[in-house]
Amino acid sequence: MVAEFILVFVVLPVAFAFVKVPGGPIPVLLVLTVVVAFFFRRARDFDRRDLWRPEALRPELPRVLRLWALAAVLAVAAVWVFDREHLFDLPRHNPGLWALIIVAYPVVSVYPQELVFRAFLLHRYRTMLRGERISAAASALSFGLAHLLFGNPVAVVLTLLGGWLFARRYQRTRSLLTVCVEHAAYGLLIFTVGLGRYFYHGTNFGN
Repeated sequence: MVAEFILVFVVLPVAFAFVKVPGGPIPVLLVLTVVVAFFFRRARDFDRRDLWRPEALRPELPRVLRLWALAAVLAVAAVWVFDREHLFDLPRHNPGLWALIIVAYPVVSVYPQELVFRAFLLHRYRTMLRGERISAAASALSFGLAHLLFGNPVAVVLTLLGGWLFARRYQRTRSLLTVCVEHAAYGLLIFTVGLGRYFYHGTNFGN
């Protein structure tokens, strides 16, 4: 179990950062999503309601929105102070791509990531990672390592923080839908305010 965790959530993400894979990270993520989906179909000790549980979203939403609003203010201020020329660069210079990201990102990126790094990791290795804080830390660390491929510390630091937040939210709500809504909100904020280039595998899509 330990060897499996290290291989899947440490070795592979680090190796992926140094090996150029055709198509970037999304095809690999989608393959992992299929594998994890088959795992959950066979896992009798997993409550499949955790993969959705919509009733958990409404009571959690005020806390999610308050924290997101604070992050939005800080993100806009940070880009304004340190990188003003890129503030809102994607919607300003490439609105078509920005609109596509708004629609596709939650489906092809957010839900697969949460399925793998939250639902699967926190269930599969729960006996190895004793305690919710240790499990959340492992989820955050692996999530950060998976973003090494973007080649910059901003992506890693932000996803470490996000990984911890999403893991703790999932542990509290047992609702992957709630976590996906929160994850999508932060991701779309990043792509909107001018930080998206730190999370893009390829050429700069700003100006």
